[in-house]
Amino acid sequence: MAQAMKIAIVDDEQDMRQSISQWLALSGFQTETFPSAADALKGIGAEYPGVVISDIRMPGMDGMDFLKKLMSLDSSLPVIMITGHGDVPMAVEAMRVGAFDFLEKPFNPDNMTNLVKKATHRRRLALDARALRKELGDGSTIMKKLIGASPVMSRLREDILDLGQSDGHVLIEGETGTGKTLVAHALHAVGAKTGKKFVVVPCLGQDEEVLGRRLFGPMEEGGQQPYVEEARGGTLVLEDIEALPMTLQARLLTWINDQGSPAETRVVAICNLQEQGKTCEDCLRPDLFYRLAAMKITLPPLRQRGEDILMLFTRFADQFAEEYGCAAPTVSVQEAAQLMQAPWPGNIRQLINIAERAVLQARRGTGTISSLLMTDHEEVQPVMTTEGKPLKEYVEAFERMLIDNTMRRHKGSIVGVMEELCLPRRTLNEKMAKYGLQRADYLQ
Repeated sequence: MAQAMKIAIVDDEQDMRQSISQWLALSGFQTETFPSAADALKGIGAEYPGVVISDIRMPGMDGMDFLKKLMSLDSSLPVIMITGHGDVPMAVEAMRVGAFDFLEKPFNPDNMTNLVKKATHRRRLALDARALRKELGDGSTIMKKLIGASPVMSRLREDILDLGQSDGHVLIEGETGTGKTLVAHALHAVGAKTGKKFVVVPCLGQDEEVLGRRLFGPMEEGGQQPYVEEARGGTLVLEDIEALPMTLQARLLTWINDQGSPAETRVVAICNLQEQGKTCEDCLRPDLFYRLAAMKITLPPLRQRGEDILMLFTRFADQFAEEYGCAAPTVSVQEAAQLMQAPWPGNIRQLINIAERAVLQARRGTGTISSLLMTDHEEVQPVMTTEGKPLKEYVEAFERMLIDNTMRRHKGSIVGVMEELCLPRRTLNEKMAKYGLQRADYLQ
């Protein structure tokens, strides 16, 4: 969920602080007030989740010095300055120092609200981007996103940890929606290049000449660096590598060869072929393919991940339920079997979509998960794979999901789980051990 934005109001005049706070509160903003810049600095830091509104003329530390202090803490923090009639030149100077904008007294409250909306939007984007950069640079954090207890996911995590330590180029293959770009991020985050540039280049749907200039240059004078320079020393990710024109494949191969060994910049190529019976090898020059495929990771489709499907569905449904402020849908035994048997051509992306729609249905009190897993053929039938599974596997997967859901709902309370599921303590402990469920993971 998006972080709630705050509005810090700094003014030595109490009436002004209160009137601004009341107006913005009526507009739906969360406000806090400070009578001086010194007091405000005690509560506003580099990660402040919001916007600052400050008067320019204040006793002690004035607005300009306050602004400079804030900019030294976090140059992306939006600061709106309030000025008197004769302070416009000072406000212009504040803009030069880094202020987001200024309001001249007396100001229209609606104009202030609109300005605060723009500032909070910018702040949210800046904080989200910062959090993403931090997350992508934290190998332990991003590896946690690759959740799943199935053998294929355990092997995938081991492969990422192994290949992440190498500087060699990597080819990532897999069906659409399996998380190939996330794996590319993980390879970067757990390797020696973590903290260095991570540049993603989409190869599909771009004009050949434009893509060539953007990849290798030359760029217009004063423009951006070409991707190969931007990624120098880090990781260059080429999405939909199979769409790269042959002329650019030749230039890419030359650039890779010119780097020598070990490579200064690592290339991670992502292949996302949709055509049946065609592989990445069919679409690339043989010499380029073998350079990229020296290390290869093939992502498993969702239909091969067994009870991970139920685990993922539950996680996504809980997230959407929190976002929409309602209870997550209850999964029946039949629906659990259908979720595990569905072919999932869209893989994780499709599962996320189904989970969100299931939550919206549950909020309205209509529909079932089964109805979302139906085809749109004239004779509506549940979508099933042809790959059957033993009944024991379905039962165990459902049992694990049920205990997992109940443990999270009771926040790790063993007594609460025992009562809801009518299980003696010894039986519950045995089943939790069997399914690898740890009480510590549910405590809040």
